[in-house]
Amino acid sequence: MTPEPLPLWPFTGREDELHLIRRSLTGARRGLVVTGPAGRGKTRLVTEAVRGTDCARVAGIPQAHRMPFAAFAPLLPESVTLHRAVRLLRGTRTLLVDDAHLLDDSSAALVHQLAVRPDTRLLIVVTDGAPVPAAVSRLWTGELLPRLALDPLPREETAQLVAAGPGGRPLEPLTVNRLHRLAGGDLRLLRELLGALGEHGRLTRVPGTAEWAWRGPVPLTPAVRERTAHLLTRTGPGEREALDRLAFAEPLPVDPVDPESPDGLDLAALERLEDDGLVHVDDQGILRLAHALHGPVLRAAAGRLRARRLARAPEQCGPALAAEAAALTALIEQDDVRTVPAPVGDWLVAQGAPVPAGYAVLRARFARLRGEVREAAAWAREGLRTTPSALSCQAELALAGAQSGDVTGVRHAIGATPVDHPSRDPYEAVRLGTPERAAGRPTGVFAAHADALAHADGPALDRAAGELERRGFLLFAAEAYAQAATAHRDPGAARTARTRAVALARRCQGARTPALAGLVLGELTARQRQIVTLAATGLSNRQIAERLTLSVRTVGNHLYSAYTRLGASDRTTLPRLTELRSTDPRSTEPREVQPA
Repeated sequence: MTPEPLPLWPFTGREDELHLIRRSLTGARRGLVVTGPAGRGKTRLVTEAVRGTDCARVAGIPQAHRMPFAAFAPLLPESVTLHRAVRLLRGTRTLLVDDAHLLDDSSAALVHQLAVRPDTRLLIVVTDGAPVPAAVSRLWTGELLPRLALDPLPREETAQLVAAGPGGRPLEPLTVNRLHRLAGGDLRLLRELLGALGEHGRLTRVPGTAEWAWRGPVPLTPAVRERTAHLLTRTGPGEREALDRLAFAEPLPVDPVDPESPDGLDLAALERLEDDGLVHVDDQGILRLAHALHGPVLRAAAGRLRARRLARAPEQCGPALAAEAAALTALIEQDDVRTVPAPVGDWLVAQGAPVPAGYAVLRARFARLRGEVREAAAWAREGLRTTPSALSCQAELALAGAQSGDVTGVRHAIGATPVDHPSRDPYEAVRLGTPERAAGRPTGVFAAHADALAHADGPALDRAAGELERRGFLLFAAEAYAQAATAHRDPGAARTARTRAVALARRCQGARTPALAGLVLGELTARQRQIVTLAATGLSNRQIAERLTLSVRTVGNHLYSAYTRLGASDRTTLPRLTELRSTDPRSTEPREVQPA
């Protein structure tokens, strides 16, 4: 009995790519080729991009290479030459060709001929790693059409997708991180994992929150087994032993001078596994499995005796955990919080094992400095789960709450000086927009931010924000760009800074700080703000027009002008933008600024 297909997930994220594809189908442009691995979401993206347009659609058909024009059967008569096919499709304004790597030779030649002519705009979808007809690959290698290589869905958008899916539950960030690592950009695998977690009751409620968490083993779904079958068939000398050892004890240091490194593993076997992309050695000589999904599958496939021999108990993680903590501490001291792997701590959380409070508070601080406020709170809760009396974890939980706008909760949690008070940290006064109130002097990039703000120097604030972003301080960078937007005298520079601030704030897990309040709607006219706010609630242009007694065309014109000013691609971005406006309860309605 064939299982019923899962309900379709709503389209979420991919705003930049969506905008790029839509632009490729307008004006004098000829179209675009979208490529990416299977499961990356290519078809869903292009389908959303052409929704509501007059677009003809065809798709490559497996095992149809000997049938001329098989993909174009819905659009062409049964018997047709290439020349006549081109003439018949001349009136097609936009043509979407899905699974173009599966096109028969005649269909591929037809697509190439259409790309040469200016009559039809083409949107071509190709799966990486599959054989592609030469006529199709020449579309981008011959520079007939630009190519968009689709990156994996970012972690922030993965969280939005999971929460928006059918029966979606808000997942705590550590669970989202784990799912993101396991799926590796494959949205079909992500969906199957989520379905299995729900079906088997693997999700549990996080006490005191509305979020759900997953701890414990990975469910071995059919998709998981299919994607890892090649692991279990490795039979070269020493290969399976190396894979299993890593599955139970990664990461391991490797010494290229020692032929029996690490821990007695065969170096030749490791080299073969590295050549095949199954293991990875970083610049520090640390050896890991190349994909986060491989370890859980190998552990599940090991017999009880083998697992007992290789398994690492949580209490044996001390030295590796200390090394991770030392590396994170050094980065914080260097004012650099760019993402670094910390697999031992992640493994402890995934297994549901106790996380030492000292390590948890460090991970919380690192995440908070990056602007990942919900992740910071999650790590603080992990430390409190192990040591309920850990004051440092309570403080980090409160600080994460402060950056989420929960000042009352902060004061209750700490029971001392409010964490938003400038005397706590000289840089806090800079973030609050009052560098003159700093009790001490910030240093390094933070000093540059303070000086630029004190002099209301928009370009200098832009430079400080760029450096903060480069170092991983995403929330601080968003705040600096927001301050630059009000300091710039050039309207164009102000819009650019505001757009960058919004983009970075969107990556900060709902952070709500004074610098971000009123960020995006301040330069709209009163009518534009009114229409944008209604559009953000989901009302159509016609519904807004009826409510405000305007014409539909007038509403559309106001929205178009607002998109330009806000740096938005379409109405799907508006809920997030208007949320940023309403974060500060002290903010007032901004003055009306007439269009430039």
